[in-house]
Amino acid sequence: MTSDPEFSQAVILCGGLGTRLRPLTNSLPKPMVPVHSKPFLYHLLKQLSEQGISRFLLLTGFMSETISDYFGNGARYGWSISYSQGPTDWDTGRRLWEAREQYEPRFLLLYSDNFVQFNLIKLGQLHRKLGCPITLHLAPKNKGNIKASQDGKILAYDKDRTGDGFDYVEVGYMAVERDRVFGDFPLFDGFPNISFAKVLQRYAMTQQIGGIVVRDPYHSISDPKRLALMCEYLKPKRILLLDRDGTINEKAEQGQYIATWSQFRWIAKTREALEKLAEDGFQFIVATNQAGIARKMIDPDALEHIHLNMTSQLAQEGISILKVYVSPHHWDENSFMRKPAPGLFFKAAEDFNLRMDRVLYVGDDQRDCIAASNAGCGMVHLDETMVQTTLNEFPNPYLSVSCLTSAVPWIRSKYNEWKIL
Repeated sequence: MTSDPEFSQAVILCGGLGTRLRPLTNSLPKPMVPVHSKPFLYHLLKQLSEQGISRFLLLTGFMSETISDYFGNGARYGWSISYSQGPTDWDTGRRLWEAREQYEPRFLLLYSDNFVQFNLIKLGQLHRKLGCPITLHLAPKNKGNIKASQDGKILAYDKDRTGDGFDYVEVGYMAVERDRVFGDFPLFDGFPNISFAKVLQRYAMTQQIGGIVVRDPYHSISDPKRLALMCEYLKPKRILLLDRDGTINEKAEQGQYIATWSQFRWIAKTREALEKLAEDGFQFIVATNQAGIARKMIDPDALEHIHLNMTSQLAQEGISILKVYVSPHHWDENSFMRKPAPGLFFKAAEDFNLRMDRVLYVGDDQRDCIAASNAGCGMVHLDETMVQTTLNEFPNPYLSVSCLTSAVPWIRSKYNEWKIL
């Protein structure tokens, strides 16, 4: 994963009591609640390290020694971990203020109960473009606490979630300018024991916060129900995403579409590869553009018939297609559900609780590569003539091959690597 050299430190608020997770948090600080035999905090730090951040400052409170005893200085993971411990009655602003001398001039700030698919490069680009003291990640939500503009500026922050037009919730993963933010702290009533939410609220009123909208569903461990979803989300899965035309079956001629089952021609090498992967426990999801529907060149019922036959024939060979996602949109519609936009990917992620940075997509078109990059997943590109060029066009990890059978060992190795928690 390509990193942003201006971000090498992450600061994580770990001092809360986690009352909504009791009785688990009667004897554990919330970040240490186990998810697949490791503390949730481990998964969060590992995610950050995969984007090039290896220096962590943990702002601890309740049962702080439990955290420090487990992680130590981070050396066994290849990280550098330091701590700032304070009483449990410190509010979030006070906890941040007391550790201010340990921050780098620009750092990433996170809560210790959220997990969000994010791209550090894109965050840094927007942060520098807007020139705000803070740029954070937003998730769409009814009755949220954030009102935002289309250009990435946050217009209002409502902690009580009572206003109209507040369609987002902030989920952390913030780029922070140390000197600008902490230079303003003494201006707040009750300083230094203030809520960090007050800082966000004031900056929002003066449009000094930027925001990136996360379309991939975010997850949290804030209560038992969400913790169970997090456990399922972080559970390693062997699910491969597939394009259809040019990947599973031969493409129609330029400007034409596969409109009937009689026109469907299998790509033998792909079928062979899917059978090998299925023997290893892989399942598959198909995401395909079918603009022929919008152009009245494909009948929707005929398309459904094609997909029913396709999936049933593969099932006879032990190849499980979990679902086929279709974008019927014309390219002029600029639909979020049409590749290279990532809408189909995020719908699959929501339906199957997929972690997109632990998924590969197989396709034959450059638009497939861009879609995978936009979705945050890796890519197997069935075109050896293409060369990986820019981050915006190609995802990471990326492999270019002439046929899917050539990629089978690499696919296995990637999913085995991701299986190690």
